[in-house]
Amino acid sequence: MLIGAMRHALWLLPLCAHAQIYQLAPTPAVRVPAETVDGNSPAFRDENGVLHVYASTGAVPTRMSGANVTELTENETGPSVEPREHYPIWIEGIWRAQAEGTVFGWYHHEPGAQTICGNRKLTAPVIGALISHDNGVAFQDLGPVLTSAHPPTCSAQNGFFACGHGGFSVIIDQDKRYFYFVFTSYTGPLNQQGVAIARMPFEARHNPAGSVFKYFQGEWQEPGLRGLVTPIFRARVAWERSDADSFWGAAVHWDKALNSYVAVMNRTCCKTNWPPEGIYISFNADLSNPSGFSAPTKILDDSEIGFAPGYYPQIFGLGEGETDSVAGAETRLFVKGVSRWRIVFGAEIPENGIEGEPPGEEPGPCPSIGSKITPRGNASGSGRPQPASRVR
Repeated sequence: MLIGAMRHALWLLPLCAHAQIYQLAPTPAVRVPAETVDGNSPAFRDENGVLHVYASTGAVPTRMSGANVTELTENETGPSVEPREHYPIWIEGIWRAQAEGTVFGWYHHEPGAQTICGNRKLTAPVIGALISHDNGVAFQDLGPVLTSAHPPTCSAQNGFFACGHGGFSVIIDQDKRYFYFVFTSYTGPLNQQGVAIARMPFEARHNPAGSVFKYFQGEWQEPGLRGLVTPIFRARVAWERSDADSFWGAAVHWDKALNSYVAVMNRTCCKTNWPPEGIYISFNADLSNPSGFSAPTKILDDSEIGFAPGYYPQIFGLGEGETDSVAGAETRLFVKGVSRWRIVFGAEIPENGIEGEPPGEEPGPCPSIGSKITPRGNASGSGRPQPASRVR
């Protein structure tokens, strides 16, 4: 798939001094070739620069390859994971060690609902680790690395989870000291629920069991398995309630134009079955300081997405060597495998602005974090995505 020609007028937006700036603009739509996208779709580049992207539904994941995210084709066979004891499986994190060629992956697994709360059909997700020695085609399951400290709440009314950790992404820091897991905690007291963070030393990548530690009360000392968390973004209303209100499913990348990490995430509010309220963005220059994340700012209301459900936001870089975890100024925002938006990041947006449909009125005061170009009409599309097979 190719990005269509930009057919929008130039629009000049004011600059904000001493602020991280982004601009969101509509663009002709592209979508990944996977039939269904039901989670974060992680990516890596191989030794030849080919981009490989994974999409999951719980069954056999899909592997797609191409020069960039707009030119992917689906591989004939999906990746395998052995042993198969943690199916259904969603591969949501990936990283390739360029020097050794090993591919490291991380998955979300949902145990059979009958084993958690009987006829309630609620499950309790866990996060586990994978390793591949053939460029991400066949993986060995290294077992769970992040599990909840709290027992299932079988009276939960959110429609899916009784407890657990899931809805995550993984990114290595710029010094290659740690892998950071930004995940969703669905259980425990309210001050334990929401978007949380853990990390694993780089040296532990081949033997991750027992090497992941959660951030809790200012320290990285709680074990990944059954440890406590202090959320980065705490849930407003507990996940076990039918009117849960929380951020979830954060996808994080390092942005070279900002010298900062950027997180995009969903917010659910305030009925059962996780209705999406919108997509939000947050920034942090140093993942070792979780309190450094900026307050989430809404970039898309659910009504602006154009299809439902509007889950799984993710940013892909468009530059040479870029992926979903490393990007520069020019990026595309994907929602559930569909991109109808581009985001330009930069400490200073070019004075001639970026291409996009101009708003119908003069822009207001310069916002502190970013700005959005509001289209007068919908960007041209390449089809509507299919509904998710599973809410996660």
